Amino acid sequence: MAILSTGNTFGATDTVTSTKLNNIADAATFDDPVDDSTLELHTDGKLRIKANGVGTTQIATSSVTKAKIENVASMKVLGNTSGSATAPQEVDVLDEDDMTSSSATALATQQSIKAYSDTTAQSVAMKYSGATGTISVSNSYADLDLSSVVGSNRAMVMIEFIGTGTAASTFFRTKGSSVDAYSAGSNSGWGSTGLVLGTGYGGTISIITDANGVIQHRAPSVSSTANYTVQAYQVLQ
Repeated sequence: MAILSTGNTFGATDTVTSTKLNNIADAATFDDPVDDSTLELHTDGKLRIKANGVGTTQIATSSVTKAKIENVASMKVLGNTSGSATAPQEVDVLDEDDMTSSSATALATQQSIKAYSDTTAQSVAMKYSGATGTISVSNSYADLDLSSVVGSNRAMVMIEFIGTGTAASTFFRTKGSSVDAYSAGSNSGWGSTGLVLGTGYGGTISIITDANGVIQHRAPSVSSTANYTVQAYQVLQ
């Protein structure tokens, strides 16, 4: 069976002319060179790829390379985020250092993952401060605002105090706490949140600020003064 039907046929005595030769090439159509699976013969006699005719059988594995995947440039990959056996969907690859979109379907770049984890680790790590200041303690509670160091956050703070005046048993607490110092004698300065402050004398306390970064202090019996240095702090999540 002929594969081509030409636009002209010759008899035994026909004269070969340029017009007839051109017709053979220009008006030729295909008869049956197709498998009707990958290729099909259109009604106009032209060959074309059949709809859905190209599959994994026609594309060699080695022919699919990174450079030839069209979606790489638009930061998308093919995947299945639904957990079902449906056809793959396009999946976004996001470059967000703060992960604000919180997408349940998008992927993240390596750089974003590192930036986010580094920032998160730094926000919860114990940090050195070195900030200094002074306090005046008396028999009523006064605020010590540490928000310039820890921000408007609840934080664990380690502070060193050195007295600059009369020896005074000094008690420290989180602002808003109902706990109070025992005011009899000089015992009010003893304990993990209390110090006896006097000229050249003091110590270090560990204490938690309120949600605005504030602690309080009081000296039930004698007023005094002290210098302080914030040694370290950790913002609480």
